[in-house]
Amino acid sequence: MILMNSTQVSHFTLDAYFDVGLLKYVIFLIILTFYISIIGANVFLIVVICVNRSLHEPMYLFLCSLFVNELCGSTGLFPSLLVQILSDIHTVSAPLCFLQIFSVYTYANVQFYNLALMSYDGYLAICHPLHYNTRMTSNKAAMFIALTWFFPILHVSVMISLSGSLQLCGNIINKVYCDNFLIVKLACSDTTANNTYGLVYMFTVIAALIIVIFYSYMRILRVCFSGSKQTRQKALSTCTPHLVSLFNFSFGGFFEIIQSRFDMSGVPNMLRIFLSLYFFTFPPLFNPLIHGLNLTKVRIICKSLLFGKV
Repeated sequence: MILMNSTQVSHFTLDAYFDVGLLKYVIFLIILTFYISIIGANVFLIVVICVNRSLHEPMYLFLCSLFVNELCGSTGLFPSLLVQILSDIHTVSAPLCFLQIFSVYTYANVQFYNLALMSYDGYLAICHPLHYNTRMTSNKAAMFIALTWFFPILHVSVMISLSGSLQLCGNIINKVYCDNFLIVKLACSDTTANNTYGLVYMFTVIAALIIVIFYSYMRILRVCFSGSKQTRQKALSTCTPHLVSLFNFSFGGFFEIIQSRFDMSGVPNMLRIFLSLYFFTFPPLFNPLIHGLNLTKVRIICKSLLFGKV
């Protein structure tokens, strides 16, 4: 209710959609297939980790947090996207628009926190294996997971509060889903607070997470080059899925930033839409496959559940 009273518009128009005729039903089925696959893969691995006590270790708990976040982010985007694909009028009410912003931005932030946490966990396991069980206990892992959710939710809540207080002079968002940055660009009131808050968050929190990731992997690489063959194999098996997830996330995040900050009118509509959806489609779809197939314990338990006793 606060958001509706503080903005001049009651709804937003998503202007990136265009008429594709009967092809919209094919696109609908493709998107629906992606969504069902994401839900199925992530739910399956969450259940596997939760019901097997042998997987109640920090590394698998961090993976569980990653999969839960991917479920939340996908559910914040795809149901609305599917409705918009079949609709002829691509509008969304202001409260639902801000709710979607909360969902997708929380997903992006929690994902980044999770990847930083997983890199730090890998650093401890490889660089300090003898002290790992004392430095990364189950209680500490639970505390880290709670923080990776608390701070992003707090950040996104503050961000939306600042955006919701703006006076808007338009309601057209050139995207297939609601985006906070594009709403701020619609403001005809002072956006200094929004811009300052975003810059401070980027140069403090985001910079700190990047430093953690780079430091962790630099130390891991150092062990890889100087350690024994067995140590190198352990490091590669532990870090390869993490690095793939990180590059996949960074690749999608790069296109998401480009989409929001720069003029993409020269890019074909279908390609623009694909790039904007990459961030919310491919990481949640491939992360369960990457980690599920790579981790021996998870792979064995999945086989036993699907095909009987192994």
